[in-house]
Amino acid sequence: MRINKKDNIYPVVFGIVFLLIWQILCSVKIIPSYLMPSPLQIVMALAGDFTLLMYHLIYTLAESILGLILGVILGLIFALLMDRFLKLYKIFYPFIIISQTIPTIAIAPLLVLWFGYDLLPKIILIVLVTFFPITIGVFESFKSTDRDEINLLKSMGASEFDIYRFIKLPSSMGKFFAALKISASYSVVGGVISEWLGGFRGLGVYMTRVRKAYAFDKMFAVIIIISILSLLLLKAVDLLQKISMPWEEKNEKNN
Repeated sequence: MRINKKDNIYPVVFGIVFLLIWQILCSVKIIPSYLMPSPLQIVMALAGDFTLLMYHLIYTLAESILGLILGVILGLIFALLMDRFLKLYKIFYPFIIISQTIPTIAIAPLLVLWFGYDLLPKIILIVLVTFFPITIGVFESFKSTDRDEINLLKSMGASEFDIYRFIKLPSSMGKFFAALKISASYSVVGGVISEWLGGFRGLGVYMTRVRKAYAFDKMFAVIIIISILSLLLLKAVDLLQKISMPWEEKNEKNN
């Protein structure tokens, strides 16, 4: 479905109106400042702590990207193994599903207990929350590959490597990038959650400190930074998809 660029004005207008109403309600004291700061207070807090926020942002961004890359690699490996070997599918699949039924907030303290407060437990947690969408998305795409195309290549003497190279991997790219967008947003959330429970740097650590100080304007400021970081990662995935799948953009223009 094509989206007219003029339609982008509607969410912008809605956002501006929402912020104006929010500011007015806070200014006339209908909403107490100790419950919810006004947009102006949040902007001032963001400007006042900008340097400190950028310091913590770099650390969270680095661990999110590293964890995401490792999660994608692990997810692709699991998808390939389960598609190629039926016994491995029967072994791995139930445990992969079970791994996602355990709340992230319950796993994080154990990782901190086992591996300390450094980078390792945070990376492990991010990998745990990012590999699942990749594994399931790519695996299901492999399974839905057209059997006639596979049989045609086999009749021409194609190897398993050729089947993956020319059919399964290209046909799975759409679902891979859809899963990657989910994993990219999960990577930031997973990183922040892991920082809540221990650490010395990161947006989650900053959030914990300002929460204990009841500085809610700074709490909202860091939430905005986290949201922007997630959106930037999603845009990066979109750009990577356009570079990797240029034919998709041409098809959208033709439609």
